[in-house]
Amino acid sequence: MKFGKSICVLNVGGTRYAFTRDVIRDFPLRRVSRLHACATEKEVLELCDDYDRERNEFFFDRHAQAFVFIMLYVRSGKLRFVPGVCELSFYTEMLYWGLESAHLDSCCQKRLDERLSDVGLSDGGLSQQEDAKEGATQSPVGEPVAVMELTRRAKWLERARRAFEEPNSSLGAQLLAIVSVVFVIVSMVMLCASTLSPFASVDDKTFRPFRTGGRHPSPPLAVCIGWFTAECILRFLVARDKWDFLRRPLNIIDVVAITPYYVTMAMARAGMPGAGLGVAGVFLRVLRMMRVFWLMKLARHFLGLQTLGLTLRRCYREMVMLMVFVCVAMAIYSALAQLLEHGLDLGVRNQDYASIPAAAWWVIISMTTVGYGDVYPITIGGRVLGGMCVVSGIVLLALPITFIYHSFVQCYHELRLRSARYARSLSVEILQ
Repeated sequence: MKFGKSICVLNVGGTRYAFTRDVIRDFPLRRVSRLHACATEKEVLELCDDYDRERNEFFFDRHAQAFVFIMLYVRSGKLRFVPGVCELSFYTEMLYWGLESAHLDSCCQKRLDERLSDVGLSDGGLSQQEDAKEGATQSPVGEPVAVMELTRRAKWLERARRAFEEPNSSLGAQLLAIVSVVFVIVSMVMLCASTLSPFASVDDKTFRPFRTGGRHPSPPLAVCIGWFTAECILRFLVARDKWDFLRRPLNIIDVVAITPYYVTMAMARAGMPGAGLGVAGVFLRVLRMMRVFWLMKLARHFLGLQTLGLTLRRCYREMVMLMVFVCVAMAIYSALAQLLEHGLDLGVRNQDYASIPAAAWWVIISMTTVGYGDVYPITIGGRVLGGMCVVSGIVLLALPITFIYHSFVQCYHELRLRSARYARSLSVEILQ
């Protein structure tokens, strides 16, 4: 900047902010930092709406409240939406100052994806700015160095968190995702192979498939467990909210899938490795089969599984409503079926309907149109009731499907927009 005073004033919608030239030069907002390279007033007016030479004041006719939240991001590294302001309007302000959707916190990114999905736009459709380069966050004049170091540490933790939580956010995240998927596949192949006859006898005696001997676990299984354990611990360490991390379903599934291995090893070292231990043996077999939950780890890496999980979470009311419909109908039809087939005693007593719980099995497989044929009515009244049961089951199951379908489509569009955003960031990283 070859003109003006040493103190620069930014006037954004009537709110003034004073900074030195050095702060303007290294300002995290791209539009502001470009002011330092301007040599003439004409170049300045290409970046702002007006300029006062006497006071060295740059005027921007933008949303003042939105800029307050953007300045909070400059100081703390956290960017969130302004309450009561349209998400698309705030996103436009972000693009004006040189920020992008990746700078938003994850909760606000989801809101933006939902809004873009509602209006039928993509993240790149609104963006008219070049991709912003990541840099160390700079602070206003006089801010302590410790705060700047804390901000750099927060940014490093955020990048590490994205590497584990968002597989498409960077090249490193994609490599981690590939390695994790490979370990999941290897562990599932081992679990399936352990039930085959060549391995079943060995596994029944030790409860550790592909065992090499002694009390030591098989190397492939130990490597898989070691990777899953290290991944879970690292994700816990870089998480923003540790309590929220522990409450997430996928993280609970990770712990449930890893813990049985260590419990099995502890019991084996305590002198209980054999198969003929009664309850202990059954308990160990159950723990071993709980490794199948490792397949749920694939939900972090595949859009289809993420869409299914998000849809179920958002449609829990519709799912509860569906379960209520089925349970009410099952109670009514099972009572009537037991009465017609067994309770009236008109010369025919169908033993398959000796109780209402037994009749409930026939009702549920009839309402879902499965019809195994292992239980069926033999009286005229029971057959008429069976027809009504099948028809009403089709109707009741179809009622909430429309809501669930629309939610599934919306969730798919949101996740696809998010994946496209990270893919664009990844392409920029490759080019750089």
